[in-house]
Amino acid sequence: MENYFHVRMDKRAVNAVSALGLAHVGDGVFELLVRVQLCHGGKLLPADLHRATVRRVSAPAQARRAERMLPLLTEEELAFFKRGRNAHARHGAPKHASCEEYAKATGLETLFGALYLLGRRDRINELFVQTMEEEDHAS
Repeated sequence: MENYFHVRMDKRAVNAVSALGLAHVGDGVFELLVRVQLCHGGKLLPADLHRATVRRVSAPAQARRAERMLPLLTEEELAFFKRGRNAHARHGAPKHASCEEYAKATGLETLFGALYLLGRRDRINELFVQTMEEEDHAS
């Protein structure tokens, strides 16, 4: 039986997945990290968890995190980020985000999706922790 919590695909297989497919996986990975971080902090009331999660997984928030993450990326990671950043449909940006923010958010999600499928969960966590915002600690 396949264990999708600990999936490990080779690079060729990951490269065969579309950028938006990788972003689809990375969106879930990123949101799960945010939810766990918020629950681990234990300071929010249940009614506030959803609002705090939405604030952190929004395209503008992800774009800010991506900016802080860029200097930390390897060449391979940067290639995944750029692949996602350049692949999104510019006309599909949400109302609350600019096209540039949406592109960067898609790049971040593509990177996290690729790293997850490659089995590099420690690296995902390292990038997530190193790029936390002050508001992450305030909640």
